[in-house]
Amino acid sequence: MQTTPPPLSGVIAAIATALNEGGNPDHAATLRHARWLIENGCDGLNLLGTTGEASSLPASARTELMSVMAQGIAPARMMVGTGRPDLATTVALTRHAAELGYAGALVLPPYYYKGVDEAGLYAFFEGLVKATADRPIPIYLYNFPQMTGLRFEIGFAAWLKARFPDRIGGAKDSSGDLAYAADLARIDGFDVFPSNEAALAQAPKHGFAGCISATVNLTAPLAQRLWADPHDAALAEEIGRRRRAIAATPLIPSVKALVARLHDMPGYARVLPPLAPLTEDQGRALPAPFVLASEPA
Repeated sequence: MQTTPPPLSGVIAAIATALNEGGNPDHAATLRHARWLIENGCDGLNLLGTTGEASSLPASARTELMSVMAQGIAPARMMVGTGRPDLATTVALTRHAAELGYAGALVLPPYYYKGVDEAGLYAFFEGLVKATADRPIPIYLYNFPQMTGLRFEIGFAAWLKARFPDRIGGAKDSSGDLAYAADLARIDGFDVFPSNEAALAQAPKHGFAGCISATVNLTAPLAQRLWADPHDAALAEEIGRRRRAIAATPLIPSVKALVARLHDMPGYARVLPPLAPLTEDQGRALPAPFVLASEPA
């Protein structure tokens, strides 16, 4: 009988995917950074999310990277993005994640059509749950309306959780609306992860399960300190300052450029179209990664 890994919580990096010259995932480089993250403050990893450029990668590349990462990092410490606009590919990726033992599947809504009603969204997630019933991996809703044009309304999320209590684990909220995230967290048994590690300071108040953040690729040690002591206001402010410094230029190319410097692996700065690498001026404006990864003075 298949056992389900315990739920993830705490500091989770939305890990950036390293790419080779051909634009395919560089498994060795990604694994090297993943191990650094686990050794430097991360409780878990979110593979193949927005920062991981999953929507720019074919399903075959995603399944291969999932397999390689599960061999190098305990899959019970990883959540993986499996959402696609079509249900069949979403099912295939989610089943593969379950077979490998991942702790959860992070699923975007079917994001091509806009203005769909909740009956359509329900049909998509009902289909996913039923098609993976023999591989019951927890499903986390990925709320990112700035990208998808769709938002998981509180009532809908609660309804979905009530309908499939053993399968819907919670949500990652990338909307930046902490009031919305707090409302989600009031759903019984629903784990919510804001996308900003500075929000860890609000975890006791709102019941957040942790964070899943792009900038944790660089701030993991500090984020873990804040998770351990969310009442450290000075640390929360410092983490927020560092996150703003990284995000002052385009976020994903900035994160990847800094990871490249952190590990002295220039190739880690590569991005896939439609993203573009940083300009020389933008690159010069980036903060030093060794400062971002260290404790404040």
